[in-house]
Amino acid sequence: MTTTAHTPFDLSGRVAYLPGGYGDIGTALAWGLARAGARVAVSGRDARKAQTLAAALQAEGHDAIGLAMDAHRVADIRRSVDDVAAHFGHLDLLVNCVGMQREERLASVSEEAFDEIVQVNLKAAMFLAQAAAVHQAAAAAAGRAPGRQVHILSVRAQLGMRDRGYSAYCATKGGLVMLIKQHAVELCAHGITVNGVAPTVVRGEMAQHWLQNPGVRERLLQRIPLGRVAEPEDVVAPVLFFCGPGASFVTGQVLYLDGGITATQ
Repeated sequence: MTTTAHTPFDLSGRVAYLPGGYGDIGTALAWGLARAGARVAVSGRDARKAQTLAAALQAEGHDAIGLAMDAHRVADIRRSVDDVAAHFGHLDLLVNCVGMQREERLASVSEEAFDEIVQVNLKAAMFLAQAAAVHQAAAAAAGRAPGRQVHILSVRAQLGMRDRGYSAYCATKGGLVMLIKQHAVELCAHGITVNGVAPTVVRGEMAQHWLQNPGVRERLLQRIPLGRVAEPEDVVAPVLFFCGPGASFVTGQVLYLDGGITATQ
C-alpha cells in the first residue's frame, strides 16, 4: 500500500480567511488552521481584536494578519476578501465564523433586529462566499488546488428553540443550510467545495448566560446525550477535514456537532 506525503488535514501553503474569527470558536479555528500549515487572515468589526490574535499567531511562527471587516456592509465584505487575496497573493479557504443573535419573542420581534440578524447571519455569508469564490476560481484556473468554503452554523439550523425568542436566528441558520447546498452545486465547476459545521452550545463568552445559571445548565445537559456542551476545540477537526484534501469529494453537507441532540429530537 502506497502513502502520500500529505495527510487528510494537511493545509500547507493554503491561505485561509476567517471573517468573524476572533471569538472563542474562531480563535480555536485560527490556531488549528495555522498549525495545519495554513496562512491565516482574521477579521471582524473590532480590528484590534483581529490584529491581537494575528500577532499571537505570528509570535508562534505562523503567517497571519488581522484586519477590519463590517458584516453589515457588503462593500466592506468584498473589500476585506480582496485585501486578503492581495496580501497573500491568492485565497484558498473561506471559514465563515460571522454570526449574531438578538433574542426577541415572537410577539415583540422588531423589524430592525430581524433585518440585522438576516444581514449578519445570512446576507453576509452570501457575499463572503461570492467574493471568495471569485478568487478561488481564479486560483484553480491558475493550477492551484481547488478552494474550500466552510460556514459555521448552529444546531438551530435544524431545531427550533423552545421557550426562547429565536425566530430570526433559527430562520437565518436554516437558510444558510440551503445557501450551502446551492453554492456547492454552483461551484462544482471549479472544484470548490462548500460545507457547514453546526455545533450546539459551545463553552465560551457567548454561552455564559446558559452555563452560569445552575437550573438552565442542568436542563441543557440533560438534553445532550453525551452529557456536556461542546468545547471550541471540538469544532476544529471537522473544519480542518472540510478544508483539507481528505474531503475533496464532500460538498453540500452540514455536520452537526451536537452531542447527539439531533439524533434524539
